[in-house]
Amino acid sequence: MKTSKTTLNKENRCEQNISIYVHIPFCEQKCNYCAFNSFCASEKVKDEYLDLLCKEIQVRKIDRKVQTIYIGGGTPSTLSCAQIEKVGKCIFENFEVMGNSEFTIEANPNSITEELLKTWQGLGVNRLSVGVQSLDDESLKKIGRLHTKMQAVEKLELASKFFDNISADLIVGLEGETSEKLCNFANQLLSCGVKHISCYLLEIYQNTKLFELIKKGKYHPLDDDKTIDNFNALADFLQEKGMWRYEISNFVFPDFESQHNLNYWKRGEYLGFGLSAHSFLDGIRSKNAETLAEYKKGKRKYEKLTKKETLEEIIMLGLRCYAGVELDKVKRLGYDITKNAFFEEYKKDGILIQKDDKIFLNPKFYHLSNTIISNLFA
Repeated sequence: MKTSKTTLNKENRCEQNISIYVHIPFCEQKCNYCAFNSFCASEKVKDEYLDLLCKEIQVRKIDRKVQTIYIGGGTPSTLSCAQIEKVGKCIFENFEVMGNSEFTIEANPNSITEELLKTWQGLGVNRLSVGVQSLDDESLKKIGRLHTKMQAVEKLELASKFFDNISADLIVGLEGETSEKLCNFANQLLSCGVKHISCYLLEIYQNTKLFELIKKGKYHPLDDDKTIDNFNALADFLQEKGMWRYEISNFVFPDFESQHNLNYWKRGEYLGFGLSAHSFLDGIRSKNAETLAEYKKGKRKYEKLTKKETLEEIIMLGLRCYAGVELDKVKRLGYDITKNAFFEEYKKDGILIQKDDKIFLNPKFYHLSNTIISNLFA
């Protein structure tokens, strides 16, 4: 029996409702491009970490209803059934989770099993986010992924027997990638029942294997122009298939939007548990320790945003997604964006679109969003 997507009843959601993020830092193998806080670990280390994680959840629990849960990583699917059950039960024992909540778990194709799918479903998971990245075996091998194209397709088809709401990731800009290949990958994902596709531009970080390979001339990512051309071709293809681009990197069929991510983009409140996890509560941002040694001590950094930082965040997040920016809202915070030197020019050139009291960034210019948003503060 499948777990169906339950659309959150927006009328029942109110400001005091929060989201929960749980970080599982473990991987079977660190991907060549990965700069996230993730690593390989023994079962003993995993169990010790989960004990610390559950302790943190118990200590930091608050009297707020939970509207979304997201277990990310790392690779949460590397946890055994017993281990993930421990985490899930701890959340439900310490928080009041709404009956229509969205509950997502990240997984890699090579570690998905029928037993895990049944366990996740039993915990209340109703959305999977699968790290496919590519459906080209050579590309997958070069970037350090452990699965093959066949595995990805087979595991997505298996997962679709249990879940209606499945998201998959694709990376744009990999060596040898073409727009034709990307569109073909996306078409195969849709054929497997995928309802949501996140398309990320390849980013090269120092201290990663990919950075070293590029430095040595052993890997050749696409140049920026070709990467953007491919991304735009993929965006057109997905929209022709009936998906809508509700955020710069995310495409979805109606009613399958990630409610968890929407809460981030709308500056909703959330609690993050585990290594490096971020929280936003009562206007204060905090970040957990990045090492196990510091995490054991309960170290956490806090930051109170200034009015200027709050304004920048509202505008940046609003223009990156379908929500847009309310002119009156930012004006009440002390900034009249309509007086910005670029505002009228951007409207005239079709870069900004104004509808009543809201402005939106034209999706055709999403690839220039960083420059545009920066100029709106110039």
